[in-house]
Amino acid sequence: MGELDWRRMTVRYIGSKARLVEAIMNIIGEPTNGSSHFVDAFCGTGVVSRTAALRGWSVSGNDTLLSATYLAEASLLSEEALDFSFFGSYQNTVEMLNTTPLVDGFIWRTYSPASSQFCEYERRYFSEDNARKIDGVRNKISEWHESGFIGYKEQVLLTADLIEAANDVANIAGTYGCFLKKWMPQAQGPLTLQPRTLFPNSIEHRMCVGDVFNITTDKRDTVYLDPPYTKRQYASYYHIPETIAYHDEPIVGGVAGLRPWKQIASPFCYKAKALGAVYDCIDRLEAQHIFLSYSSQGHVALSELLETLPRLGKVVLHELGKIGRYRPNRTAAKGNSAVEEYLIEIDKSEKGENL
Repeated sequence: MGELDWRRMTVRYIGSKARLVEAIMNIIGEPTNGSSHFVDAFCGTGVVSRTAALRGWSVSGNDTLLSATYLAEASLLSEEALDFSFFGSYQNTVEMLNTTPLVDGFIWRTYSPASSQFCEYERRYFSEDNARKIDGVRNKISEWHESGFIGYKEQVLLTADLIEAANDVANIAGTYGCFLKKWMPQAQGPLTLQPRTLFPNSIEHRMCVGDVFNITTDKRDTVYLDPPYTKRQYASYYHIPETIAYHDEPIVGGVAGLRPWKQIASPFCYKAKALGAVYDCIDRLEAQHIFLSYSSQGHVALSELLETLPRLGKVVLHELGKIGRYRPNRTAAKGNSAVEEYLIEIDKSEKGENL
C-alpha cells in the first residue's frame, strides 16, 4: 500500500517519530500469518500506528493522554467507518463548525487575556476570539454527540480536528508548557478547522487511555515502545489539548494554568526510575516480539539498556542514524544539534545476547 498524502500534522509532539517512521517500520516489517496486533504502547499522535496500518497491521494504541489517543485514532478513521449523514458529509460538518458562534467559556476565561478578569494572571495562549471559538466548537461537538447526531468516532475525529486547528493559532513555542509574552503572527489569525484526508480503507483498530504497565497483549502481538527518556512530562506539556479532549473545567494553577497532572506522571521521565521502568514494562508484556525506540538525548545510557535487556531475551540493536533534536526556541537551537536514534529489538522467546 502506498504512502498517503496526509494533511500537515499541526501538533508538534516531543519525541515524534515522523522523520524515522519509515525506517522503523522497514525493520519491524509487515504482519505474518503467525502475528496478531501491532501494539503502539506510547502512541502519541499516532505517526507509527498510522504507518503500521498502511502496511497491513491491525493496530492497538495506548497512551496516558486522551488527546493523544484522539489524534491517533483520527488518523486511522476511514470514510466508510464514519457516519456524517445527518449533516450531509464530513466536509459539510466541518464547515458548520467553522460558523459556530463564539462562546465565553472555560478556554476563554482561562487561557486568553480575559483570564486577568478571573485570576491574577493574564494568560496569552490564545486571542480572546480564538479562545471563544474553541469553546463554541467544542460545545457544539459535545451537543451533537449527546443528541445522537454524531457517534463516538465522529466526535473523536472532530475533536482531533479542533485540537489541531487550535494548535495552529496557539501563542506557544512548540508545546503548551508556557505561552509567549508577545503575540506570534499566527496566533492573531482566525481559528479554522480543516477536513483531513481520511484513511483509505476501514481497518481493525482500538485505542485506550491507560498506564502502559497495565496493557494486555498476546504472545503473537508485536509491541512498539517509545517511552519518554527526558524529564519532560507530557501531561503538563499538553494540558490544553487534554482539556479540549475531555471538555471539562479542571481547577488549574500557576502562571501556565496547568490542569492536575501529577497523578499520571511518568516514571520514564525520572532519571533514577527510567531504566527500571523500561525493564519492568517489557518484563510484564505477554508479547514475545518487542521493539524499543531509544534516543541518545535521553537520560538512560544505551550501554545500561544493552547490559540489562538481554536478561529478558535476545537483543538486536538497529542504528537509525542522526536527526535534529527537538528545538522549542532559538536559544535551545544553539545547543546540541542532533541526536542518535536506535531501535532495540527484543525477542523474549529466546534468551541470550546478540548485539
